Amino acid sequence: MSDFIQLLPDHVANQIAAGEVVQRPASVIKELLENSIDAGAEHIQVVIKDAGKTLIQVVDDGKGMSLTDARMSFERHATSKIKSAEDLFSLKTKGFRGEALASIAAIAHVELKTKPEDEEVGTCIKIEGSSISSQEPCVTPKGTSLCVKNLFYNIPARRNFLKSDNVETRHIIDEFQRVALAHPHINFALHHNGSELFQLNATNYRQRITNIFGGKTNEKLVPVNEDTEIVKISGFVGKPEFAKRSRGEQFFFVNDRFIKSPYLNHAVVAAFEGLLKEKTYPSYFLYLQVDPKSIDINIHPTKTEIKFDDEHALYAMLRSAIKHSLGQFNVAPVLDFDRDSELDTPYAYKNKGAEIPKVEVDRDFNPFKNETGGSNYRPGNSFKKESTAGWESLYAGTTAEIESAAAGGHMEFESEEVTGSLFDTSEEKPENTTFQLHKKFIVSTLKSGILVIDQNRAHSRILYEELLKNITISAAVSQQLLFPLKLQFNAHEVEMLKQIRESLEQTGFVFSEINKDAVEITGIPTLISESEVEMLLEQLLSDLENDVPDNGFSQTDLLAKSLAKSMSVKTGTVLSGSEQQHIVNRLFACKEPGLTPFNKSIFITLTVDELEKKFT
Repeated sequence: MSDFIQLLPDHVANQIAAGEVVQRPASVIKELLENSIDAGAEHIQVVIKDAGKTLIQVVDDGKGMSLTDARMSFERHATSKIKSAEDLFSLKTKGFRGEALASIAAIAHVELKTKPEDEEVGTCIKIEGSSISSQEPCVTPKGTSLCVKNLFYNIPARRNFLKSDNVETRHIIDEFQRVALAHPHINFALHHNGSELFQLNATNYRQRITNIFGGKTNEKLVPVNEDTEIVKISGFVGKPEFAKRSRGEQFFFVNDRFIKSPYLNHAVVAAFEGLLKEKTYPSYFLYLQVDPKSIDINIHPTKTEIKFDDEHALYAMLRSAIKHSLGQFNVAPVLDFDRDSELDTPYAYKNKGAEIPKVEVDRDFNPFKNETGGSNYRPGNSFKKESTAGWESLYAGTTAEIESAAAGGHMEFESEEVTGSLFDTSEEKPENTTFQLHKKFIVSTLKSGILVIDQNRAHSRILYEELLKNITISAAVSQQLLFPLKLQFNAHEVEMLKQIRESLEQTGFVFSEINKDAVEITGIPTLISESEVEMLLEQLLSDLENDVPDNGFSQTDLLAKSLAKSMSVKTGTVLSGSEQQHIVNRLFACKEPGLTPFNKSIFITLTVDELEKKFT
């Protein structure tokens, strides 16, 4: 019997490991940035082309590597961070497994240039698919420069699974922001296809957040600080009125490492209970410092999940710290909702006693006595009794008119109807054939039974086809704003708005100015109100970032879908009879009335036979 089990070749093992470590270009960015931070870099520059598919370059001014270290760094499980298994529970560095560079080199063309500060020349190593093609001395500044070209060139199946450039760029920016937020004392720069997306100078945590997410973010932040024996909590949460419809601005950092934790996220949401609008999410940037021995960060290949020793205590502390901050800065309402602050005692009168007012009363005053006699008369008395003589003259002439009317004469009265009717009431009102059920469904009658329509889905189908038509033939109507609307966005979101500006203008938007971090709007579609514009654009950008197709028609289709979803009448909205009938009529005038833009059913029918079966 022959043997079946054999050792895998190194290049195959590296490719398998790369499947865990390198899932997309953003994974490469994360690993290389963490290596630069571990090397003590003060300036880190990232350059990418075609969303990292063609080129990823990370340049830092860290301590660099010698020739031997440069060669060893590409071997599997070669690391300077740990020497024994016990070191895994006292980690203070980013990387520690020694898999990153070996995995990257197995699926790309890699060029490494590095030089320590105390050496005159550096080392240049070129690797293609785990095999070293060249190694030679080179002139390079102190630090390390690592270029990753043609990612997944030898695994075409993995390359085909990558999303569009906009989606991959969004993932790269997410990883870049996470690292930059955790290390505000380091200078970061990000360039994509020759244009600068971020230039972040060394600063504090609050300013770093403002530099990444826009200048208006500063006024939205509430500081959180709590120091206990188990954990030290610092950072910021967003005010409830600025909550967003997406989870984009939610960051947890444990010992300067970004993590994802649904459990801790629930603690934050619980602290905002009663303060958030429906389907909105709070922003938070929270930094937790714990004992490295109390956590395990080696439970996931991407190291974004952490196991805590005492999660319940951490949950309670985080929730109470955020509630305390919201109350301390008057973000959370007081318990007495009817309290009038104008009735509060001024601070200067806090310890002052009450003064009894002096009241003088004339006990001999009698208003029924004549003003010339009696004890109530005083020279300064202002009371004067009016004379009632001649009161009969007020009704002079009316007696004759009453007697004349009683004798059969005609008396005219003022008409009760002051104005005429605004509507012609001569015609009979049409019978209402629809009614609303639970503020969600529109019920109408059919010859064969009844029709039940989901009002939100029906309106989204109507708007979708209307928006597609407007974008195609540029026939949208815009309402001009009395005052221009200024909205704040980060650099990447502004770039996306520039790409879809023409399509948005065909739906009714009018942009007067688009700057690096702000957009000025002077006109909006007639179907939306001014208060909905910011939330609608945020949802649109989120949809585009997550699933942007490559061709123009598909992008137009996604734009129409996103706008229709945001602008459609929501469940819980009360509709009048005419509005219900309008939706029914417009729905069955659509090309595809049975399905939403996302292929969900819009209505159901119940025939008389089906109803009769229910009673059997």
